[in-house]
Amino acid sequence: MANYVIDEKILQKYLPNRTELDLWQGRCYISLIGFMFMETRLFGLKIPFHVNFEEVNLRFYVRHLVGNEWKRGVVFIKEIVPRPALSFVANTLYNEHYETMPMKHCWERIGNTLNVEYQWKKKTWNAFSVLTEDQLSPISPGSEEEFITEHYWGYTESTPGRTSEYGVAHPRWEVYKTLGYSVKVNFKDIYGHEFAFLQHEKPASVFLAEGSEVSVKKGVEL
Repeated sequence: MANYVIDEKILQKYLPNRTELDLWQGRCYISLIGFMFMETRLFGLKIPFHVNFEEVNLRFYVRHLVGNEWKRGVVFIKEIVPRPALSFVANTLYNEHYETMPMKHCWERIGNTLNVEYQWKKKTWNAFSVLTEDQLSPISPGSEEEFITEHYWGYTESTPGRTSEYGVAHPRWEVYKTLGYSVKVNFKDIYGHEFAFLQHEKPASVFLAEGSEVSVKKGVEL
């Protein structure tokens, strides 16, 4: 997860109705995230050739008020996967913004370190990698890592002026200590001119989280 501080004005047009930007210590974040879907099931069924696959997404953080309580969630600018059927299902069921590109990844343990890299191709190969210690640590309450990982709702515009909400459930994750990273991504070509500045921006933080079993609920309209 590479996390960048971004001007709130850039994200305003991407805000679904009835949500507002969720800030951490007064700062607005957008994150580039790479991960693996493993043992994936759709409505309880494994779909051949669509069980284990990479995803890279660019997302930002929002909240939605229900009564006196805030639901904290995310909005995706774009999600990249390696197979067209994945894009079709996600875009149809969740009104998301999936795009299909060639992808590959590397998980490598070297001594007491972990090297994790994701690559995806649009004209040329883009790459995002992180080198960490091979030892997990709990996420501290109130930390930046907690803010980035503890958002359990997804929000997207279902139709103009209407918002779809879906829940994402997983246990609290743990993280590895980052030793180094590399982000070689053509943000302008992939995500649009508003995000071109990220190509030369230093992330506020980069970290690797240990994943877990995750369940995604069917979307409902607010």
